Amino acid sequence: MQNRVGNMRWWMAILLGIGIVINYLDRVNLSVTSVSLQKEFHLTDAQVGYILSSFLISYAVLQLPVGAWLDRFGVKWMNRIGVIIWTVATFLTALVSGFGLILLCRLLLGVGEAPAFPGSSKATGYWFPIKERGLATSAFDAAAKFSSVIGAPLIAFVVSAYGWQSAFYLTGVISLVYGIAFWLLYRDPSEAKQLSLEEASYIKEGGAQEERVVPKASGWATYSYLFRQKKVWGLALGFAAYNYSFYLFLTWLPGYLQKTLHMSVLKSGWYTIIPWFIATLTDIFIGGVLVDRLIAQGHDNTKVRRTIVTIGMLLGLAVIGAAFTTNAIVATIWISIALGGLAFAAPVAWSIPSLIAPKGTVGSVGGIMNLLGNLAGIAAPIVAGYILQYTKSFAANFLVAGAILILGILCFLFLLGRIEQMPEPENLVEVTGTDVAENRESRVP
Repeated sequence: MQNRVGNMRWWMAILLGIGIVINYLDRVNLSVTSVSLQKEFHLTDAQVGYILSSFLISYAVLQLPVGAWLDRFGVKWMNRIGVIIWTVATFLTALVSGFGLILLCRLLLGVGEAPAFPGSSKATGYWFPIKERGLATSAFDAAAKFSSVIGAPLIAFVVSAYGWQSAFYLTGVISLVYGIAFWLLYRDPSEAKQLSLEEASYIKEGGAQEERVVPKASGWATYSYLFRQKKVWGLALGFAAYNYSFYLFLTWLPGYLQKTLHMSVLKSGWYTIIPWFIATLTDIFIGGVLVDRLIAQGHDNTKVRRTIVTIGMLLGLAVIGAAFTTNAIVATIWISIALGGLAFAAPVAWSIPSLIAPKGTVGSVGGIMNLLGNLAGIAAPIVAGYILQYTKSFAANFLVAGAILILGILCFLFLLGRIEQMPEPENLVEVTGTDVAENRESRVP
């Protein structure tokens, strides 16, 4: 059935995944260039921490309004506007100098990239039946890890050969090309002329979110309801624990390799590939393929997703091992185990908003989840910078990350509960227009 109905939904997943790869190139470029920037502008470790986290400040602040706007205006226009803003911000970073101006450029980058993850989660809910949601979600979540696989060595080479500004010119050009492609190619299912009637029916009958359902109440009324739900808090707090470790690695791993293990910029870029490559594989094959296969075989949806998330975050505790070694190979092994586990927990977490959200509120639930996750992401590089500045060691940072992961596991286990759609309060949503299958039928001669 799956092969006969068509594959347009998977092309949309690839398009969204490429966007996330570029999003994270824009984050990796600063982590790789942070030591160069620190030397050129005479920055303290704490100032570097603020620069590394500044992107997440505007990104996190906008998650609630962006979630509501995604539910109201849709993925297509929100992401189009976002790509334009993040492209401009990336080019500007190459042109400015000094702590304050770089900070402002990173804040603007956060504004542009704010719709990317909750928008991809919402689009996946439109385009995919429930039984394919795991792999579809990992298509864009694994892209965040794969970006470091290709980005870290590429940017390290460019910086070594041409200087730190060249990293931002390169990623700016890539962002511009993607923006043109997204504008021309992305459509919601009801607008996609190439989507066959068979594939549209397959998507709808498989439990995809209804595309034309939007919140009837104001955005704040919707959030007021969602913030009272224990499931939402369990999901958001558990994801925050994951994101703390993820951003610790994303922002400080090259600096850790250069400062503690005394590697060159180029060598640190190559070493960075290993844990992120393993993370990409586990994200796709465990968080995506395995989850979908277990559910298709009839295993309970809640047990499968909860078990995978718990195992992944338990493996994340391997980060503690890196606190007790200065051997590059041993440290890389521990970090690879930790990132590999965290990686396959992430797409499971990102598939949950479209499974538990009341109709028309997937963007809002994803916004809450991403808000708390990125508040933890903001804290991670800043806390790491202060700890490094005062202890002259990364060991305490790895221990703190392990403790936070334990708290996250408890939130997933005891607050989230069963993974099923939450009840809808009266007058929360309304249906506008026609659904995807009806729209397909109207085009059949």
